[in-house]
Amino acid sequence: MLDTYITIVMYFLAFGLVGWALSLYLKNVTHVDSMWALFPLLGSVVCIQKFPLNSIELIFSFFIILWSLRLFLYLTKRNWGKQEDKRYQVIRQNNEPFFKYKSLYIIFWLQAMMASVLMISIIPIYTDNLSINPISIIGISIAFFGLAYEAIADWQLSRFLKNNKNQVMDQGLWYHSRHPNYFGEFLVWWGIYLISFNGLYSFTILSPLLMSLLLFKVSGAELLESTIVSRRPGYEKYIQDTSMFFPWFKKK
Repeated sequence: MLDTYITIVMYFLAFGLVGWALSLYLKNVTHVDSMWALFPLLGSVVCIQKFPLNSIELIFSFFIILWSLRLFLYLTKRNWGKQEDKRYQVIRQNNEPFFKYKSLYIIFWLQAMMASVLMISIIPIYTDNLSINPISIIGISIAFFGLAYEAIADWQLSRFLKNNKNQVMDQGLWYHSRHPNYFGEFLVWWGIYLISFNGLYSFTILSPLLMSLLLFKVSGAELLESTIVSRRPGYEKYIQDTSMFFPWFKKK
């Protein structure tokens, strides 16, 4: 497993370098969001080339292709032709001068290393010749459900915002949670952990723990809501009435 992991890390750093070079040309680093969706797919391709596939690996490969391409296309369409995302504008301002050079490790290689942690729960699926068992079936079910949940949430939000700019989306899956797309992503990575579950590798839990931290604290719900109240009238009441992450009944 270790040699495979090192190989994948090197590929990820090279991919990050390509993304950074593109940012110098575009004078914009927002495409790093789209790149995020491709790291697990790239890592899985490395594994597929090195190991023969059994039934559970075929199912997972199909899943990771769906997950990666859906997220990549969604994020690319959302950001295409727009100015640099406000999150990265703040990071740029805080790291001048020479941010365009610093962004290699602040943005692109940092993301590559975080994606490397996520691969800790993916690599055993390919290297350990796992068989389908009750735990892996539960994991597969949770992962596919999470993928469908976040895809529906993103579709509902995109459709709503076409005719309701700067309004609060509180319909569909967004009625019971302020961030149902993040909740779906949360399920995806805990599902992957269960698919790869092996008592020999207890440290694989680092992958879903990192993703949970990102979704809750670092680049997910809390970061998004730090500025959204001032931009969308009515969002403060939405916060008071609606669960932030896990779907639940309205408080009022």
